[in-house]
Amino acid sequence: MNQIPRREFIKLSGAMGAGLAGWPLLSRAAEAGNKSARPNILVFLTDDHGQWAQHAYGNSELITPNLDRLAARGIRMRQTFTTCPVCSPARASFFTGRMPSQHGIHDYLDESKNAFTHPGLTGQTLISELLQGAGYHTGLVGKWHCGREREPQPGFDRWFSYWVNQYPHAGVQHFSDQGKQVIEEGQQSPLLTRRAVDFLQDHQQKAGANGQPFFLYISYVDTHSPHNAAPEELVRQYDSATFRDIPDEQFAACHGRATSLVNQDPAIERKKRREYYGAVSSVDREVGKVLAALEATGQMENTLIVYTGDHGLNTGHHGLWEKGNITVPQNFLEESIRIACTLSWPAGGVRQNATCDDLVSHPDLWATLLEIAGAAPGAATAAKINSPGVSYLRQLRGQAAPAWRQTIVSEYGNARMARTEQYKLIRRYPYAGVSFPDELYDLQADPRETKNRHDDPSLQEIIKQLSTELEEFFAKYTVAGHSGLDLEHQPVCAPASPWLAAAKGQK
Repeated sequence: MNQIPRREFIKLSGAMGAGLAGWPLLSRAAEAGNKSARPNILVFLTDDHGQWAQHAYGNSELITPNLDRLAARGIRMRQTFTTCPVCSPARASFFTGRMPSQHGIHDYLDESKNAFTHPGLTGQTLISELLQGAGYHTGLVGKWHCGREREPQPGFDRWFSYWVNQYPHAGVQHFSDQGKQVIEEGQQSPLLTRRAVDFLQDHQQKAGANGQPFFLYISYVDTHSPHNAAPEELVRQYDSATFRDIPDEQFAACHGRATSLVNQDPAIERKKRREYYGAVSSVDREVGKVLAALEATGQMENTLIVYTGDHGLNTGHHGLWEKGNITVPQNFLEESIRIACTLSWPAGGVRQNATCDDLVSHPDLWATLLEIAGAAPGAATAAKINSPGVSYLRQLRGQAAPAWRQTIVSEYGNARMARTEQYKLIRRYPYAGVSFPDELYDLQADPRETKNRHDDPSLQEIIKQLSTELEEFFAKYTVAGHSGLDLEHQPVCAPASPWLAAAKGQK
């Protein structure tokens, strides 16, 4: 199919609900049973988009028609967890397949200073390099946030990111186009979408014509605060919303000290929620535009499409706003750590309108994409990376995955979490002489995590078992000089890190 003119693309992508005009729910290739070994790979990884904030994941009021169609055409991983409940460490885990105690980024990188002084992922193998080495045409559009945002990173043929940081969401924008500063004005996400569509059209005309597959990573930030720049026409959709999917809760003292509680003025709180919902719909609209362009260029049939996030977000849940760094000590609340992950590739045998409840995280997605692409690293590189990730391609195709893990691990600086279906253990380690109590939550008896059961005599065996699992896991997946238990000897990521705030408060 020939390249579509810009005017025709805009007409095709349309307004709010028309983003996937012409995008079939059932792929023709899937109907024919065709399975391609080397698909294109399109990954949307958005910022602060909690799993709960999608209609396809159960939200009764959010308007996300394009993400709904993606779910109908694919599989929803319902138990996907971040490796760390803040931006940079989680993204680094996707790009490297490693835990923070391996890649060494333990908090969000302050973009004005620390992103230029912290080593970031320098010298580490990126998924882009592995895919490029396997013959993929690679591109990044949007947020990187793993250090030196303006500089094109290894393995990316096309780079369009930020010059300094991701702000503002609307207004004068400073982008990095292949390392050169570009200044534009407008709503940020549509400007990013334009570059993503350019990549798809350019690929279809050039590399795609020769059979070369592409890998395109797109990262929107509308769902990251501040949300007051969300398109007004989308915010107005929620004028009558009840926000019934957000529990009315008070902050539980067992989680320490909160720095961003729910506003006591209902009008202010309602406004904030309307804006967040509008931001979610904004991301959905942009996703629809990209997928409409993908279909129009004839590349939909053999493209694996992934929609996921870096971590979750509280928008009143537990009486809080924001994520893992909004409490001292840092938290691993469900809304902070759970993320959506929907994958669609009917031509590759991925089930449609299906769900999977296996426990997975970013390194598993890394491994899954590499298996699908035929780009898994060789033995020496794999040993150096030492990823804990395991491909879940079998589950995507409805095949049995015997002996799949029963515990998922996450970490944030000097705190580590082991979570099973029923229990969540949080081990806290001292920093600068300051320490906090360990925590254990029974997620079946207390799903809102209001009571720390760590001192319950009847649960000591559970604590011992999960503690052993954590110790064994990090004994295998830690790189010297990068451990979250040795933060005092590592570069600072952000001046507001919870362990720094705790040490400052103690002094």
